[in-house]
Amino acid sequence: MTKRILIAGGGTAGWLTACYLARRLGADLPGGASIQLVESQEIGILGVGEGTFPTIRRTLATIGIDEADLIRRCDATFKQGALFRHWRAAPGAPGPDHYAHPFQLPNAEHGLELLPYWLLGLAGDMGWDAAANPQKLAADASRAPKLPSHPNYVGPLNYAFHFNAVALAGLLREHGVRSGVAHFSDTISEVLLDTDGAIAGVQTERHGVLTADLYIDCTGFRAQLIGRALGVPFRSCRDTLFCDRALATQIPYARPDEPIASYTISTAQSAGWIWDIGLSRRRGVGHVYSSAHMDDDAAERVLRDYLGAAGPDGDIRRLRFEAGYRETNWVRNCVAIGLSSGFFEPLEATGIALVEVAAGLVANLFPWGGDRATAARQFNANMLHRFERVRDFIKLHYCLSQRRDSTFWQDNVAAASIPDSLAELLDRWRFRPPTEFDIDPRIDIFPQASWQYVLYGMGWKTDLSAQAGMFRFHDDARRAFAEVQRQARFAIQGLPSNRDLVEHALGHRFAGDVSRAPSA
Repeated sequence: MTKRILIAGGGTAGWLTACYLARRLGADLPGGASIQLVESQEIGILGVGEGTFPTIRRTLATIGIDEADLIRRCDATFKQGALFRHWRAAPGAPGPDHYAHPFQLPNAEHGLELLPYWLLGLAGDMGWDAAANPQKLAADASRAPKLPSHPNYVGPLNYAFHFNAVALAGLLREHGVRSGVAHFSDTISEVLLDTDGAIAGVQTERHGVLTADLYIDCTGFRAQLIGRALGVPFRSCRDTLFCDRALATQIPYARPDEPIASYTISTAQSAGWIWDIGLSRRRGVGHVYSSAHMDDDAAERVLRDYLGAAGPDGDIRRLRFEAGYRETNWVRNCVAIGLSSGFFEPLEATGIALVEVAAGLVANLFPWGGDRATAARQFNANMLHRFERVRDFIKLHYCLSQRRDSTFWQDNVAAASIPDSLAELLDRWRFRPPTEFDIDPRIDIFPQASWQYVLYGMGWKTDLSAQAGMFRFHDDARRAFAEVQRQARFAIQGLPSNRDLVEHALGHRFAGDVSRAPSA
């Protein structure tokens, strides 16, 4: 019976997977799965993935990580969405210069869907992000999503985290070992194959050959098992998503009490965009760009101009990547999770979210009876769908831009760069907004609300004039929009600042049992 798992590679992907599988597959129980993780101290952690999606709360609660411990150990802060500056139009252009993708779902007063009424103009000139629910205005004011009295991972506003990725990997490592994961600090020098092409074992430098029934490749871009040993091809998305470089740095706050942004702030540039993430003691800032549209030296100047006087004289990391994914991620007895499986770019923090999905699928499809082929087919179909939808969702941010100030933006709006699957969705949404018939919440990482926030934040026009007579509850809609604004004022007055709640967590725990997993 299949019970032995070997995870190759550590970091956030490896240890998050190990901790999750240890909890779900009973690594500490007599009849549970045996989980080993081998990681090399000679291979550094990428360590710049500092943003997450709200599903991380359920994952960490399932693993058993205390929320206050996360804040203390990982320099973590609360994230309520992403703020996009200058994506819709270039700086100085008329009209809105920013929009938000909040995590909170739109309000539905007594079942009344507000989006059609917003499209018909009943909320005035307010953007859909602010009209839909109170989170955007609360996050604009740098409020936290919850009170100190709320339980672990539970709050009135939907949220995720920003954190130090290296510190998180260390916290997960400690927790994983306590949960029964056997940790080998070693380097894999060779992947051994059997006569059928499956993995027979991994040769390590100090511990000899390690064997398992199922091997999980978390070796990052090297893809040592799935790519180098098994030769599973990588599908590039370079024709759709152009960014392939990143510069990353860290800067201190100007003063200790400086407000902590409740968003990942994304500011569009001529050949990409700059992320700005506030942790408790520093900011992480980076420039993601296309090397086909800007050279490395020019990209560094853009980053330093953004940082201004706060920028460092040095200490800028240079990273290379290629947007894409493997269409097949479970082959024979090997499963790829994390960067070895696929990566698009840092926009919308999809990297860790896809790790969560993959770990959850492995836990649910784990072939206890040895039937790997059946599990592999379902895993691969599910992951392929998710990769394709994430690609389309990221491209949505680019292809609707009104910017024409550089070849980067001109190329991004060209029809040839838009996948047919995304073009089909946009065609549907000319005369009706995104609904559950377009986005499957059981499979898609981003719910229909996320597509709506980006679609209308970027200025998309859905023409409801032909069906306007169907929407009869104008007075109810106006009251509902007014109620959203009342809730926003209440949240701004009643919720602590992001920094104040972080400071509370540094010395106190939140209420409730860490094992309680939220439904959001």
